Order: sequence, then structure tokens, then C-alpha cells
Amino acid sequence: MSASALYIGSVGHQRHGSRPHRLTYRVFSMLIDLDEMPALDAGLRLFAHNRGGLFSLLDRDHGQGDGRDLKSYVREQLAAAGIQDVDGPVRLLCYPRILGYVFNPLSTYYCFRRDGSVGAMMYEVSNTHGERHCYLIPVDDQKCLIRQTCRKEFFVSPFLPMDCEYHFRVRPPGERVSVVIHQTRDDDPLLDAWFTGRRIPLTDANLLRVAVQMPLMTLKVIFGIHWEAFKLWRKGLPLFRHQAAPARAVTLLPKDRT
Repeated sequence: MSASALYIGSVGHQRHGSRPHRLTYRVFSMLIDLDEMPALDAGLRLFAHNRGGLFSLLDRDHGQGDGRDLKSYVREQLAAAGIQDVDGPVRLLCYPRILGYVFNPLSTYYCFRRDGSVGAMMYEVSNTHGERHCYLIPVDDQKCLIRQTCRKEFFVSPFLPMDCEYHFRVRPPGERVSVVIHQTRDDDPLLDAWFTGRRIPLTDANLLRVAVQMPLMTLKVIFGIHWEAFKLWRKGLPLFRHQAAPARAVTLLPKDRT
């Protein structure tokens, strides 16, 4: 059975503080085993790799944006971090291009050991300034719920400060998947963001189904970001100045931090 799949579910944000704000949108994500990419490209009529299609995934939409093979790119980052035993499959959870357009606020890489356990997580964050940054964190103790923490190093939203911490809570893909991020500042909660989804097979029939049920979803993502930003501005939230992305494309964390 293919490790690649579709996950249908919802994305949501809950902002805390004196001006709370909540949003939820129905979305779907693709989980792509990077080793299966050639077979998916050849076997599916509605999905294409590095070329146009109803649904597609381009290598240049991820990593450093130079179009290099994504699994090779992830392997390079694991080696740079000194992570030696994570040499199994790499699976990417992200939005695909739909009719040529995509914006991924967060793409999540699950890096497996040969025994089937998750050995490292890489969180790839993009902002609306066209910048991208990754956080690579080893997983020392495989559990049903992966808990990790890191300092925020990359500007995302003008309504959130930089001096924050991310607290990741991740359930690896199975019949369901979830990625939850708690953002705090001096231990005070600022924002909860999450994606939860239910697995269905990655087939042409199911791709057609989500195309009908959620047409132009990726355009809805970028429209929703700007619409929610307008509502936050109307609520009078303070604005923070954009800061340039770090010179290094990947923040390497030395160990699993809970």
C-alpha cells in the first residue's frame, strides 16, 4: 500500500490576549513519500511532479527554491545537523499546486528511521514576503505524540512579535494526522495553530472529489490570510516591523526539546 495519501480536515488559529480571534477553514493536504514521487507522477492522471497539472508538486516550491531533488535536500540538512541514524523514508505533508498556484504557510517533513520510527521533524515555514525558513529538530524518543520546542527565528506575521517560542505537538501520519503549534511569549500564550485530517487514498477518483468539494483551495488559503489580517487590523492589534529571514535557510536544533 502506498505511504502517500490525502488528508481531509481543517486548519485553524486561536489568538489569545486582550483581542482574541479565531478562524477555521476546511482544507486538504497531500502526504507525499518522496521515494514514491516518480510512481505517482506516472500512475495518476490528475497529479504531476515538476510539470503542470490539475494538481502538481514542484521541487522548487520547497527547500531552497532551486528545484533540487527534495529528498537529497533533506538528507543534506540531516547530515549538517549530525543526525546519522535517520536514513529511512522522508514524507512531506503540504498543499499541492492547484491549476498552477500554491501557498504553503507550513510544510512538514517526517524523516523516518529504517525501523519505521520518526527520527527527525523539519518544519518549513513560508511568509507572504516570498521568504522561507526551516526548523530541523531530531526526535530522540519516538512516542504517539511528538513534542518539540524552539525559538522563533523567522518573521511570519506583522501581528506577532519575534521574541517567541514555538511548541510543536505532532501526531505522525496514520489514519489521522495532526500538527499543532502553540506560540508563547514569556510563557504567556499568544496563538494556537493547527491542522487535523483524516486519511483517504491518493487516487484520481479522490483527487477529483476534493477538486469538486474544495475548488481553488490554494487561492482560498492566500485570500483567507489577507482577509483575517484585515480583521485583525480592524481590531486594532499592534503591528511589528518585518525582519529579514536568517542567512541560514535551516535552523538546526541539537536535540529533541520538550
